[in-house]
Amino acid sequence: MAVVKSKLFSLLILMSLSVMVIFLILDHHYLSAGKVINGIVKWEKEETEETPMPILSRSNFTKLPLWDFDDVYNQDAPPRQGNCSQSLRNSKDKNFTKVFLPNIRLFLHKDNFNMSEWNRLSHFNNPFGFMGFKYEEVIPSVKLIPKPKEPLLVPKSGADGCVRCAVVGTAGILNGSRMGAEIDAHDYVFRMNGAITKNYEEDVGNRTSVYVHTAHSITSSPWFLKKYGYTSAPHDEGIKYVLIPEGMRDYQWLEGLLKGQKVSEGQYLNRMPRTFYSGQYNESRFYVLHQDFLRYVRNRFLKSANLNRKFWAMVRPTNGAFAVFLAMHTCDTVDVYGFMTDDYARYSNYYVERFIKTKVIFYANHDYILEKNMWKNLHKSKIIRLFQRDQQSTDEKKT
Repeated sequence: MAVVKSKLFSLLILMSLSVMVIFLILDHHYLSAGKVINGIVKWEKEETEETPMPILSRSNFTKLPLWDFDDVYNQDAPPRQGNCSQSLRNSKDKNFTKVFLPNIRLFLHKDNFNMSEWNRLSHFNNPFGFMGFKYEEVIPSVKLIPKPKEPLLVPKSGADGCVRCAVVGTAGILNGSRMGAEIDAHDYVFRMNGAITKNYEEDVGNRTSVYVHTAHSITSSPWFLKKYGYTSAPHDEGIKYVLIPEGMRDYQWLEGLLKGQKVSEGQYLNRMPRTFYSGQYNESRFYVLHQDFLRYVRNRFLKSANLNRKFWAMVRPTNGAFAVFLAMHTCDTVDVYGFMTDDYARYSNYYVERFIKTKVIFYANHDYILEKNMWKNLHKSKIIRLFQRDQQSTDEKKT
């Protein structure tokens, strides 16, 4: 009996030692993976032999699916220490500060992407994630995206240290506005889509510092606006290009662009992406918006009621909306021109339509009224400054 007790005691000791060893190994694993940032330990799980999760289909959902991690986003360390007293980051507006994440991760690149990220983002439809996409079809493009070597914007030399930006849309409200000189006076000018400036300089300016686009917008805009003299996307010296990865065609475009080759498959088969940047493409000045940033803009600022309808998967903010919020996260002050205002019906759809009055077109994939109200509220809260016309200026234009 004593021998049995002795063996049992020895077995218990061995089991206890084994458990201690396991805890020590786990402890070492997490200590090696943790990083202390500003006094806070942020745990990072080391890469394991993970595999892609089963593909989720959008057709399985009749409205936007919500996950318990839907409003959780990657954040990065602040890119710079600002000293601009006028910065929108200093806003005291409680409704704004409770949803605004100044350090939200803005850009996707090969060094901040792994299998865990793929599986997390595969719960969200494009452009907010990879729902419905095959890992092996997307990952070759993602693994080519270089890590940005510098912030999107750097402070200009000025006494107050403020970075002042203008975001210029294409709405007809700019027709006859004579805002061109004011727009060009900003440190940086953001534009998107059919950003035609030639022959419209007096109203919209002629500088472009940042061009926000999708593969569709950069290829279709020259065709759509050809009769107005628009032949290519802006290509100012040193311009920064920002891509919204809207769908599979954008990843196919990306692979060709980053390799300097023709697109190998899909809608843009045999197209040479770099020709659409008129010699100004440079990987050090090319950025891809992160799915977390795109989802954050939708979830916290522009969550349309249409996301509860059967066509939810096609609903997203406009390219212009993403450009405004990108500016709000990279600039101190943001002035917005050529976006929808309450009196939008008084203006043509686009500022290029000088000699004909057209109606504003509402597409089902965008909630224009929601965006209009957002710009109005941000302006009222002094977060941004929205260019608006008064009745007198419009009447003067008509006479």
